[in-house]
Amino acid sequence: MIVANLLLYYLIILPISKLPYGALYGLSDFLFWVFYSLTGYRKKVVFDNLKRSFPEKSDAEIQQLGKLFYRHFADLILESLSIFSISQKEASARMKFTNPEIFDKHFKEGRNVILAGGHFNNWELFAVAVDDALKHATIALYKPLNNQFFDEKMRSSRGKYGLRMISTRKATEVFSTITDQPVAVIFATDQSPSNPRKGYWTKFLNQDTIVLFGTEKYAKEYNCPVYYGSIQKVKRGYYEVTFSLITENPQSCAYGEITEMHCKLLEKDILENPQYWLWSHRRWKHRKPENIEAAN
Repeated sequence: MIVANLLLYYLIILPISKLPYGALYGLSDFLFWVFYSLTGYRKKVVFDNLKRSFPEKSDAEIQQLGKLFYRHFADLILESLSIFSISQKEASARMKFTNPEIFDKHFKEGRNVILAGGHFNNWELFAVAVDDALKHATIALYKPLNNQFFDEKMRSSRGKYGLRMISTRKATEVFSTITDQPVAVIFATDQSPSNPRKGYWTKFLNQDTIVLFGTEKYAKEYNCPVYYGSIQKVKRGYYEVTFSLITENPQSCAYGEITEMHCKLLEKDILENPQYWLWSHRRWKHRKPENIEAAN
């Protein structure tokens, strides 16, 4: 296993990551053909998700949307591999932040903030570029990979320009530890909890959907302002992030209000440009149990 990991990383991933972007996108066009036409990678999952999310669309429209998704998905994979070698200057040029000053008042107050977002457009490039854009120190909570070699490589590539990657199991430690510099903690809000009774159920893309409750839970517990980060694609390989305020006073929000708001903002992004969301994920593998208890 160790030898296989080394060969994959040093003979395939690193050389691809160093390719100029013209060659990278040529390879992406080939990868699109492999995924979409040759292997049909997760086609059933993708098209089932699309049909349930857009019941008003015709079969032809769903087919076209699926094809657009696979083109973006191939780009996303190759752009994510490029992160292993990308310079800070290149990352900042390809992921622009339109309003990072929105957090300055919280930084001056010494106040931590929470950034909510989803698997929309290029979240991997966002992770590499975000620390340079903000005055806050940045932390991303993530679920560690089972493969320790690639978990370490992933953490080092995402964190090489300042972002700290910390296991979700240590979330409480992140918020309860006093630091000299205020932190911005990043939550991916569209992941599916493993237990359908431990999360928050909402209507999302026309379906009963369970979402992680951590964004709201920690915002209220530690009184952190919550913002949503919208990543928009400008053109192939270039993106812009705009932050919008969800609440500055989370403790005054009703139960579920923060979660509903960040889900609606993500849903709005998806409805406007559905091809840029991660449709290959088995997002709706759980069915809503009867007599479900509130998340805690």
